[in-house]
Formats: sequence, structure tokens, C-alpha cells
Amino acid sequence: MATDALGLYVHIPFCVKKCNYCDFCSFPILEASWRGEYIDRLCEELCSYKDKQIAIDSIFFGGGTPSLLTPLEFDRICSAIKDSFVVLPDTEFTVESNPKTLDEEKLMAFVRNGVNRLSIGLQSIHKNEEKSLGRIHNYEDFLDSYALARRCGIKNINVDLMYGIPEQTMASFEETLSAVCHLSPEHISLYGLILEEGTPFYKMKDSLSIPSEDTECDMYYLAARQLSERGYSHYEISNYAKDGYECRHNLKYWHCDEYIGVGLSAYSYFDKKRFGNTDDPQAYLSGKCTEYDGAEEVDPATESYEYVMLRLRLKEGFSLSEYKNRFGRDFSDGREELLKRLSAADYLKINEGRIALTEKGFYISNSILTELI
Repeated sequence: MATDALGLYVHIPFCVKKCNYCDFCSFPILEASWRGEYIDRLCEELCSYKDKQIAIDSIFFGGGTPSLLTPLEFDRICSAIKDSFVVLPDTEFTVESNPKTLDEEKLMAFVRNGVNRLSIGLQSIHKNEEKSLGRIHNYEDFLDSYALARRCGIKNINVDLMYGIPEQTMASFEETLSAVCHLSPEHISLYGLILEEGTPFYKMKDSLSIPSEDTECDMYYLAARQLSERGYSHYEISNYAKDGYECRHNLKYWHCDEYIGVGLSAYSYFDKKRFGNTDDPQAYLSGKCTEYDGAEEVDPATESYEYVMLRLRLKEGFSLSEYKNRFGRDFSDGREELLKRLSAADYLKINEGRIALTEKGFYISNSILTELI
């Protein structure tokens, strides 16, 4: 058995319709036969790990829209997980959801199977903004689902929000922030809109009425200030949490810990190797799913790059002594003047042997990381 517990990611690609900004591997396919085939294959893949006796302490159902699963479908997948892995007693178990697809029967199935963290995609409380994104729910649906989740015993809820979206203003964004903070969820994820190639928004990019770069920047800092005032720690570039409610599963990615991903397009980092599944639905259903046999060893240069890139997404940054012990060299070697310049500009700080980005550095992290690594 592995000495350190891993995280398990389960990809559910079903959705009612693709949102205008979405470039995830998801499909608006709801036919029971296709779903049944997919779950059959997913359970086979889970069972392929059975003999390895792998301990896990986090499970994350992402998508797509995992809350489209029926209670019986969810039960079946969870049964395969419990048969194939050593699920530790304090496991964090997250399911992503769309408010329009939740009901009491599903939520009780979640709780029955050990789900203790629910992520609800709200994005905005305003109908015109939700409509522009192509979301299928409205604010009232969200409020109903949030209250129902609480009644069903979910004590750890994340709410997804977006800024920089079409028709959004500073005033409307502040209203969304205030409304969500009033509910006091344990965790809030906040993402700036990115126009990803291949999405409807990308094709419409020249005609979209989106906030200016300056307004988007103001939205970012408004959120950082208001959420901090309400007791949320900005522990990762896009994530805020009350004390003790940081997402343990996602921290595995940012800490460069090992994890296993199952399902269409899912990736794994296991046995110091990286491998992934096809994003072709028919190839996955036919059994041509994983590339484990051809998994690539993560070389030291790649490991060093990923360590810095991922750790600097976190408020805590990384320890310079840990970096040296892990990679055999000082991080600051050859970067002295760059670190001094970035520190003087308040983009990063070096304190008590740790290097971390500041709030200001978080906002332009991509540019800073390009310079640093």
C-alpha cells in the first residue's frame, strides 16, 4: 500500500448544454444508453487499480455536470471506488453541481455515499449575465439548491463565481459578491473570464460587451478586499476559504502530490509518472482509455518547473530550503536581480526563507512566472 494517500479525480462529461465559455471535455449527451456505456467503462477503469491497494483521502467528481448522475448511477460509481481503493475515514469528497440539476434524492445519495463537500456553479446572481454565459439556471435555482444542500447535511459548500463577463458592471459584480457572502459558504472560487479558442465566446470575441481590462482589475481587487474583510483567506490565485476549508483535493495538485484521474480526458500523476486518457468518447468506450503503459517519467527539469509554477499559485508560496533539498540548487542563483526587482515592485515577498507572490503579484501571476521560470 502506498505510504501517502492520493487524490482521486472522476470525470463526468455529461451536461445539459455547453456554456458559451466552456472548453472542458464535456458533451450535451443525455441518452441513458450512452451514459450507461460510459459508467460501465468508468467502473472498469476504477477496478483496474484494485490490486494496487492505493489509499486515497480526497475524491473529486468534476465535469461536465456530475449532478446529472442519477442516484443509482452515483451509487454504482461510488461502489466501484470503495471496491478498488482504500478510502480513508477522513476523506474529503467533493461533487461539482449545477443548481438546475440538484434535488433532494440526489443530495441524499451524495451524503449516503460520503460526499461532504458540494461545489455549486453560480457565476452571477443577475439573469442577463447568466444568460450571456449560456447557463441553464437562475439565481432562484441556486438559492433553492443551496438551502436544500444545507438541509441534507452538506456542511462544506463552495460557490463558483466569475468576473469580467459580458454585461457585468462593478455594481452588479459587487451585488453578486455581497449576496454570496451573506450566505456564508465555506469556500468561494472566483475566475476571470478567459476567451478560450474553440468556444462560442471566442468566435464572438469582437462583438462581446465585456468589461475593460481596468474594470476587470478593479473587480479582482474588490473581491480580494471584500472577501478578506468577511473572513475568507485568499489562499490560491482563484480560491478563497474560511479557515480550515481550503480544498484538500486541489491542494494536492498545487503541492505536486500524486493523484489518479479516471474517465474521459482525465490525467494522473502516479509512481512519479504522468499519463492520461483519451478525450475521444468512442475511443474511451472501446477501452482505449489510458496510456499508463506508455507513461512518461517526470524529469527533474519538468518537476522543478511545475513545483515553482504550482506552489506560487498558493499564498504560502514555497520554502527555499525545501526547493534546495529537492532539486539540489538554490532557487535564487542567477535570479538575484530579478527577485530584487519583483520584490521592490511588491509583486513577491521573500520572508523567513519562503518566497510567495503578493496580492498584486497574484493578479499578473502569468507574467511573473514567465520571468521566473
